[in-house]
Amino acid sequence: MAKKAKAGIDQIHMQNAIKTLAANIRFASVDDPIRSIAVTSSVPNEGKTTIAIQLAQAMASSGKTVLLVECDMRRRSLANALGLHARTGIYSVLCGQTEIGDAVVSTLTRGMYFLDSEPHIPNPDVLLNSKRFHRFVEQALGNFDYVIFDTPPLSAFIDAAVLSTVVDGVLLVVGQNVVRRDELAKSHEQLKKADANIIGAVMNLCESEKNEYYTEYYTRGNSSAADAPAAPAAPASTPVPAAAAPSSRAGRRAQASAPVPAPASNLKPIPSASGAKIAPDTTAQFIASMSRSSNKQ
Repeated sequence: MAKKAKAGIDQIHMQNAIKTLAANIRFASVDDPIRSIAVTSSVPNEGKTTIAIQLAQAMASSGKTVLLVECDMRRRSLANALGLHARTGIYSVLCGQTEIGDAVVSTLTRGMYFLDSEPHIPNPDVLLNSKRFHRFVEQALGNFDYVIFDTPPLSAFIDAAVLSTVVDGVLLVVGQNVVRRDELAKSHEQLKKADANIIGAVMNLCESEKNEYYTEYYTRGNSSAADAPAAPAAPASTPVPAAAAPSSRAGRRAQASAPVPAPASNLKPIPSASGAKIAPDTTAQFIASMSRSSNKQ
């Protein structure tokens, strides 16, 4: 049970981190919104594909339409990660053999779509720098709110640097204890030479610093009913009869919102201004003093 609880908390932290990333991208440029994004890393196994998928899911869950495109054409992994396999891919779209609407497939996340890549595409870097690919990106942005490209690592191929000249921004995924400092510096320098708009770096595969209050907030609802305080019992002198269940939804709402009157024996009359003594600092004393003042006038 402890392992399951820890896994649930880790999942919550991950989801909130991705939602924060998506929100930061949306607010990064208000006047010129970032809608096309290339996700890359310095070396393999830094988790860039996972970040690309979860970012697309977070944006789609906010009510936007998102197209996730496989651009790691030498080592395709999105299809297996999503459990989807399309008949055609991006190469057929660029060649004019298939329309983009016929090539994309829907995912389990509402509003999120996937465009695969055919295997063994020759010279992917040349393809990404072609005029047809530029027109494809414009067409995709005309049909979807966001377009996210999963690209190969920068240390292996220049595809991400080439694609950075087409998209609005680049996300550089940094795997903790996976990439070296010099490798990360070279990747950053390569993107800067391509005049890429680096939105930021995404730290991945790292241990999050969990706040105790944050964890308690999300685990408090899992406590058993036995730990909850018991409701106070009704006084013995004032029995409450069992009410019949209302037959309609409106009747149930009315019964739930109706106040329960207090026992009449506990009510005390407010003393009048002319009779009994008035306790100090009470509303009745204030009203009585105002009455005396008006009578004197």
